[in-house]
Amino acid sequence: MQAKFALNAVVVGGGALGLLSALALAGSGVHVVLLERQVAGRESSWAGGGIVSPLYPWRYSPAVTALAHWSQDFYPRLGEQLLAQTQIDPEVYATGLYWLDLDDEADALAWAQREGRPLQRVDVAAVERAVPALAEGFGRALQMADVANVRNPRLVKALRAALQQMPNVTLHEHCAVSGFIREGGRVTGVHTARGDIHADQVVLAAGAWSGELMKTLGIKLPVVPVKGQMILYKCAEDFLPAIVLAKGRYAIPRRDGHVLIGSTLEHAGFDKTPTDEALSSLKASAIELLPALAYAEVVGHWAGLRPGSPEGIPFIGPVPGHDGLWLNCGHYRNGLVLAPASCQLLADLMLGREPIVDPAPYAPARRLRAVV
Repeated sequence: MQAKFALNAVVVGGGALGLLSALALAGSGVHVVLLERQVAGRESSWAGGGIVSPLYPWRYSPAVTALAHWSQDFYPRLGEQLLAQTQIDPEVYATGLYWLDLDDEADALAWAQREGRPLQRVDVAAVERAVPALAEGFGRALQMADVANVRNPRLVKALRAALQQMPNVTLHEHCAVSGFIREGGRVTGVHTARGDIHADQVVLAAGAWSGELMKTLGIKLPVVPVKGQMILYKCAEDFLPAIVLAKGRYAIPRRDGHVLIGSTLEHAGFDKTPTDEALSSLKASAIELLPALAYAEVVGHWAGLRPGSPEGIPFIGPVPGHDGLWLNCGHYRNGLVLAPASCQLLADLMLGREPIVDPAPYAPARRLRAVV
């Protein structure tokens, strides 16, 4: 369906949300200019774990659940499409996920029954047989057998490559946006380090930096940076056959034997410096989950900035009083999980199509306020 406006848009932010927003719009014929302050996909989208599920899905609102379910069902197809188009495999790897010794196990099971998701109680002895490297001493376990993880650095690399193949997409990296061009009550473009760029529509998908940009319009967007640190081990390919999660920390297997351990939650502004304190804490969690990691080498340690938001509910939709400006940000810990659905919803709204889910819970109207 043709858009109701001239097919020209600027997308601010080259993470998973910006890349997929650009892909969804460009795939519908929109001419897209994608702007990234550094290198596309190298911020939070690169730094995360890539589990295609909220860590504790039953603890989130129905708004998060709706986007998560759509995305989980879509990810295998997205991975296949990107591999065929770019020859870069995002490795959508269905391993299943085990939760160990949950305090709210009854809530989890009730949620699964209500939502029709395949989460079930399993015997710990069965988990120990399936995951021989698991530590002893756990008493209870739940499993969701179809949970996948995506190799997020390869996902953003594939998305970037796919966009570069599209004649109606222009990508500008190392192109920071400093504010918005306004004409009357309408946003008609952005100010950048390379000069002004005009567009019929502007999409703000700048992750943890989105709130700072909205301040230039006198609007307080409650999206703040929340630091997360992770470590990476290299193990045998069969060392960890499934994701395991206990005491708020998780271990994620990649197909080639890399194992990710995460993650911290720190309010440290825009500081992304990895710390020795976090390294020690993550190592301790790794060994508590998988004792053999005491003898494995940490081959990577990094930090990223999640875009924290109230209840983890993203802002998706038009900004009231600023025609032409759209938000797709504030996904907190679930950016990769929710990205496909969020970007499809955004494109549906911008192009006047029937939305894939009810857009009301994500609408910026009534969730934004003026800067005091």
